[in-house]
Amino acid sequence: MTKPGALFDWDGVVIDSSTQHEKSWELLADEIGKPLPRDHFTRGFGMKNQVIIPEILGWTSDPEQVEIYSLRKEHLYREIIRDEGIRALPGVIELLQLLQSREVPCAVASSTHRENIDAVFDVIGLRPYFQAIVTAEDVKRGKPDPEVFVKSAEKIGRPASACVVFEDAHVGIEAGLSAGARVIAVATTNPLDDLGKANLAVRSLQDVDWDSFIGLFG
Repeated sequence: MTKPGALFDWDGVVIDSSTQHEKSWELLADEIGKPLPRDHFTRGFGMKNQVIIPEILGWTSDPEQVEIYSLRKEHLYREIIRDEGIRALPGVIELLQLLQSREVPCAVASSTHRENIDAVFDVIGLRPYFQAIVTAEDVKRGKPDPEVFVKSAEKIGRPASACVVFEDAHVGIEAGLSAGARVIAVATTNPLDDLGKANLAVRSLQDVDWDSFIGLFG
């Protein structure tokens, strides 16, 4: 068997940044005088801004204006992170240490912007645990397309079929399975009993040990 790899979604898996992301959307909406649909954050979770802004928010379909709004929203998010701080979710550091001790390479595979991940790395110091990072800037198609997981697996020298994807969003679970990876879903964003499509669903990464990780390939 090819040695396994681990591919981590970011928001809702490594960090719980939902409050900060929602706040940054609200700040942007106030700033530009645009309305926010009541369920916009739930509907857009895990998607790229280039989908959220025209299709979920309905603010504009002009690509140049979408990009302007997207970059401003992420700038506001980073300001919030730097001002208020952020912490890794329960079990994250312990799991990364376990995988490192077993020589399992890890990658970030996220729809967020690279600058956001760099800003969080500066706050919580997890950079040494990850051998690769694939972000919104590196893919043409966002989740549920599997591109982000296929590319991140390649960057750590593994086929996606030899990797475990850690996800919290439905579009991410779908993307991981479409890539041919095993998927462990974390009940950060959605209820545990709503994550049945994943190979394994856990309340937090504290519930993942070596046997449950490697057992997915048995």
